[in-house]
Amino acid sequence: MLTIIKSSFDRLRTLGDKASFIGPTLARLTLGVLFVGTGWGKLHSLPDLTQFFTDLHIPAPGFQARVVAGTEFLGGLMLLLGLGARLASLPLAVTMVVAILTAKRAEIDGVSALFGFEEWSYLVMFLWIAVAGSGPLSLDRLIGVVRRRLAERAPVSLPKPLLRPLA
Repeated sequence: MLTIIKSSFDRLRTLGDKASFIGPTLARLTLGVLFVGTGWGKLHSLPDLTQFFTDLHIPAPGFQARVVAGTEFLGGLMLLLGLGARLASLPLAVTMVVAILTAKRAEIDGVSALFGFEEWSYLVMFLWIAVAGSGPLSLDRLIGVVRRRLAERAPVSLPKPLLRPLA
C-alpha cells in the first residue's frame, strides 16, 4: 500500500515538473494581452490620462502620461512575445507601485485591502516574471537556443595578427 502511494506521488511530481512551464507562460501571456490593450487605450486618450494624472497631483502629468502609456503598450508587447520579458516586467512593476501609491492610496485600510487590488496581483506577477523569466514558450528561449547552436557550430579561432614583424 505504501509503495502505491509513493509511486502515485512520484508520478504526480513528474507530471508537475513537465507542466511547470504553464504558470509563467499563462502569467506572461495574460499580462501581455492586458497591458497591450490598456497601453493602446491610454496612447489614444492621452488628454484624459493627463487630466487624471493632474487630478492625482502627479508631477509633469503630460510627460508621465506618455511614459505610462508607452511603458504599458511596449512592455505588454514584449511580455506577449516573451522578448526581454524580465527587463520589460520591471518598469511595468514600477507603474503598478505608482498606481497603488497614487490612485489607490485612499482605499488602503489594511493588508487585505492592498492584497485585494488587481494592481497588487499584477505587481506580484511582474516580479515573478522578472525573477523566473519568460518560460520555454517565448522568443527569449528561442533566441537562446539559436545562439547556443550557432556557438557550437562555429569554430573558435584567434584572429591573425594584422602586422607582420619587421625584419
